[in-house]
Amino acid sequence: MKYPIGIQTFAKIREEDFLYIDKTKDVYQLAKDGGYYFISRPRRFGKSLLVTTLEAYFQGRKELFEGLAINELEREWKQYPVLHIDLNAADYRDVKALQSLIDYHLLRFEKIYGPSSENRSLSERFMDVIRRAYEFTGQQVVILVDEYDKPLLQAIGNEELQNDYRKILKSFYGVAKTMDSYIRLAFFTGVTKFSKVSVFSDLNNLKDISLDDRFAEICGIKEEEIRHNLDVQIGEMAEANGMSKEECYEKLKKQYDGYHFSKRGVGIYNPFSLLNALDSQDFGDYWFASGTPTFLVETMKRINYDLERLAREDATADLLGSLDSIDTNPIPLIYQSGYLTIKGYDPRFMTYRLGFPNEEVERGFSRFLFRYYTPASQGKDSFIKDFVMAIEAGRINIFMSLLETLFAGQDYQLAGDAELYFHNAVALIFKMVGFYTDTERHTSDGRMDMVVQTIDYIYLFEFKLDKSADEALAQIEEKQYAAPFAHDPRKLYKIGVNFSSETRRIESWKVVER
Repeated sequence: MKYPIGIQTFAKIREEDFLYIDKTKDVYQLAKDGGYYFISRPRRFGKSLLVTTLEAYFQGRKELFEGLAINELEREWKQYPVLHIDLNAADYRDVKALQSLIDYHLLRFEKIYGPSSENRSLSERFMDVIRRAYEFTGQQVVILVDEYDKPLLQAIGNEELQNDYRKILKSFYGVAKTMDSYIRLAFFTGVTKFSKVSVFSDLNNLKDISLDDRFAEICGIKEEEIRHNLDVQIGEMAEANGMSKEECYEKLKKQYDGYHFSKRGVGIYNPFSLLNALDSQDFGDYWFASGTPTFLVETMKRINYDLERLAREDATADLLGSLDSIDTNPIPLIYQSGYLTIKGYDPRFMTYRLGFPNEEVERGFSRFLFRYYTPASQGKDSFIKDFVMAIEAGRINIFMSLLETLFAGQDYQLAGDAELYFHNAVALIFKMVGFYTDTERHTSDGRMDMVVQTIDYIYLFEFKLDKSADEALAQIEEKQYAAPFAHDPRKLYKIGVNFSSETRRIESWKVVER
């Protein structure tokens, strides 16, 4: 089996016999009526493959679609002029970089359909190309724009540069509205949608299908498709890892499944991670390792976002579809980038419940956050390993000393609000520990309780801010946190910890053994 890892061109996949999961029924549904569409999906989720599939279809390349669903649906196979603009292949350091890439694409089209008059703007040249392509072929034009938002994403944090990019793109994309009679279909993809003061504000006939049930499966791979196309390969991977086929399916599901792109949509596997796992026959963190969400974390830190909310965020469709509130709410950016996904829908309030899609993303995002919210990035990457080993061995003095050292090394300027900093840091520590032990988190009166279980030990933690370790232990007793473990033979420790907002360190801690 040849896996199309890193290959985004439909024609190459079909001509060179790579694996292709048939999405052409959805492609036909999208293309048959024409119109103006936008779809948002995370990076490496097949947006470029979708665009090149549309390109091949509208070019009338019937031979590439033999044996696929669309071959039974399409009878005419008409050829249209296709203007495919890919904004993914540039480093947008300044306005000239964006202008240069647009100029490159326009020159390609002008070689086919004829050049514009001198001293014409990029937008005017685009209008001329659309008109001449229509006149040259006698067919309406198909416009495909892939990763429309790449310049804007690279300029996050630089408002002046973002505004410059918006002006250029708004004018350029707005051409599609003014040339409506010449256009058969316009299709835009991206990771995000900037809506209000948007590059699409002039293109108000653009239909956003990002949360549309009909197209929820058009990118990515669902379990039914895996079982139909890759069952033999799953069996091979299972054998290589010493497990049954169903155990392999289950592990792949936990690791890479769980994305939902509509209120009723089925679970979607991350295609990049799934194909890499099958190719290497190893359950690695491929998607997360392929790109780091630095700009996301910097945004979260800048607005003092409470990390505990990641597990219980609700959002409206309008919020999920816009980045206009990024300065006060990072959730749309986190969702659109693929680190959160839809977990449920409340029809009464018309809100989506969000959460981590799978173990790969939750583990990878937690590790990345840990390096940003604690001094682990300052030569302390072994902290979690040492901490977990001490917990598993029952060495309380060691793991509490590690905690003390961790907080003592925190940069005060990065800590921000002391209580929220303490809350976020402790939550991340135990989130990381939870990937290696059985961790439960509870909240009581705004304070955090932790239960960590290993084969031999149970640890009940209570954390206080500006109080005392004795008060923390008293709450463990008052709330009877040990009651569920009354008949458990493992050794149980109650640990009270107090954190000082003034020094931003662990001020005291106390242990009581059952």
